[in-house]
Amino acid sequence: MKRKTILIVDDEPRLVRLVKVNLLASGYGVEAAADGKTAIEMVEASNYDLLILDIMLPGPFNGFEVCKRIREFSNIPVIMLTGRAREQDRIRGFDAGADDYLTKPFSVEELLCRVKAVLRRTCQSGDFSSCPVYKSGDLVINFAQRRVFVRGEEVRLTATEYQVLYYLGSNAGKVIAHEDLLTWVWGQEYRNELHYLRNYISSLRKKIEDDPNKPKYILSKHGIGYQMETEK
Repeated sequence: MKRKTILIVDDEPRLVRLVKVNLLASGYGVEAAADGKTAIEMVEASNYDLLILDIMLPGPFNGFEVCKRIREFSNIPVIMLTGRAREQDRIRGFDAGADDYLTKPFSVEELLCRVKAVLRRTCQSGDFSSCPVYKSGDLVINFAQRRVFVRGEEVRLTATEYQVLYYLGSNAGKVIAHEDLLTWVWGQEYRNELHYLRNYISSLRKKIEDDPNKPKYILSKHGIGYQMETEK
């Protein structure tokens, strides 16, 4: 099996060394960039499997801007590093296209756990439903091609956003409990992280719903979970 290669983007040499040593010891290939402009150029030129991206970077592009620019041409999974644990920062990261986030300081064990989880979700995203296409109103999910369309226009999703939508769409009409969706997408260790799910559902609704505040595709079942509208 081809070794997964990870790009670390951070201007703190000590942190880069720490992360790099532990990722190498875990069997990953590792490269690093110290600023956003270099990171964008490296992602354009190479086929990385994962990007670990700090929010606070020197130069013209911070982590949010780097993530947005990369999302214009790549679906590479992104774990954002932040020194701030505010809810609005996490939401901004998800809106920019991040797949996960990690608040500094973090343990090596936690980082490796997040890396494995994100890469696992990316591998899962190649799966598709026994029904190759979901259609409801203006929304079309092509499971076989892993593509999503709204009113005929393709919508770009992160690997994790697609996994959430895939699981709901392939179980359309069923109420999926929060814990079950978290476990399937993120893993057993995330089954109680409800804020993750809320952030991703919010991000998905902004991309596929006509009015995210009055959703017609991803329906909330208060205190239980979510339900995807049945196909029409």
